[in-house]
Amino acid sequence: MGMVVKNNMSAVRTLNILNQNSTALQKSLAKVSSGMKINSAQDDASGYAISERMRVRIRSLDQANQNAQNDSSLMKTAEGAVANTVEILRALKEKAINAANDTNTDEDRATIQKEIDQFIDQIDDNALVQFNGKYLVDGSKNNAMTSTRTILLNQSLAVSTSIHSALTDLRNRAGDSLEIMSTDYYQVSWVQNGRISFKSGRVGDTELTALADGTNIASMTQGSSVARLGINKFGNDVYTPDRRAGIAVLSKDPGVAGQLSGFTISIMDSEGNVKKAANAALDQFKQYQRAENMTEGDVAERQALNFHIGSEANVAIKVGLTDMRAEALGLKGSDNAKILVTTKENANASINVIENALTKALDQQTTIGAIEARLEYTSANLTTSSENVQAAESTIRDADMAKEMTAYTKNNVLLQSAQAMLAQANQNSSAVLSLLQ
Repeated sequence: MGMVVKNNMSAVRTLNILNQNSTALQKSLAKVSSGMKINSAQDDASGYAISERMRVRIRSLDQANQNAQNDSSLMKTAEGAVANTVEILRALKEKAINAANDTNTDEDRATIQKEIDQFIDQIDDNALVQFNGKYLVDGSKNNAMTSTRTILLNQSLAVSTSIHSALTDLRNRAGDSLEIMSTDYYQVSWVQNGRISFKSGRVGDTELTALADGTNIASMTQGSSVARLGINKFGNDVYTPDRRAGIAVLSKDPGVAGQLSGFTISIMDSEGNVKKAANAALDQFKQYQRAENMTEGDVAERQALNFHIGSEANVAIKVGLTDMRAEALGLKGSDNAKILVTTKENANASINVIENALTKALDQQTTIGAIEARLEYTSANLTTSSENVQAAESTIRDADMAKEMTAYTKNNVLLQSAQAMLAQANQNSSAVLSLLQ
């Protein structure tokens, strides 16, 4: 090759290699300093887009997990209020049983009544518990699509029992006669709006349904696999839990105002002695469905609490919290009239009212506990999902530091070598000056 000075191709080629080495060194330096092999879309366009979507999902999952933990805190607040109400109801039943005992004087029962009144007021206070300014168990977070009737169900009577069966023909579930005689007496007590009422008479040829129909606030019906008892708050048909025969007492009017808080039947012989075998079967009209008011507003507003626990739209748990006020539990009326234990008869009638209220409270506590357990599993699942997505993102985005340090060292050496060779290439042109000497 001839000696030229205008175009030093050796220097040009070396300079090009120097620039390439410099660029490679800068990229290696960026990877080593950031710990990531993809720092911009230029490094890996498709990998960058995929990893960015993964980063968005990771943050979404982490926020959903935070939501689940906040939701759990809200439910624990509600559970605390309901648990306290359950404690109070246990104490109330104890007091009512005490008041039903004739070792107490009327003055004693009046003293017990004062204590009961305070307990019932505390139940109302419990129902006003708040979380972040939201009332939880005052009925405002219920999701009842329609008002429901009280259903008190008895499945202790023989499967052949009809609401038109004569009291004297009644048998228990095992088929044994209740041994009710026509000369016996019956007494029925029921509670509505906090007030206790009584109805009594001679058994004679009285039919079972007459015990409820005469109250003017309730009626009897038969339930089975084909005969429904009514509808629930979502408008679905309600049957007996095992789809077998049962006798139910229904409140005539739906909603809390028309609820039947307690229904007690007592059979006594002609001398006034309680017939325990008969009462054991007849006193089994237990709370099966509580009366609830339809939640006000349109359909969307009736959906109660929405716990968004996913990284996508519409991944939510909808939770309805029922009314835990004393009125909704049947312990007092809309005019603040509370159940009474001032007489033996009132105290006896109040026992079933408190038992039904306890059933309502425990049902709500069970619902809350189930949601809490679900949220705990949800949080664990979200944590695992976030961890796995982060591991996938790390595979795409994170740099192998040992590999990148090796590449950085190589590129650094090559850069320095290119610089040295460029200096040598530039010196080659000076050899032309020797021809001029």
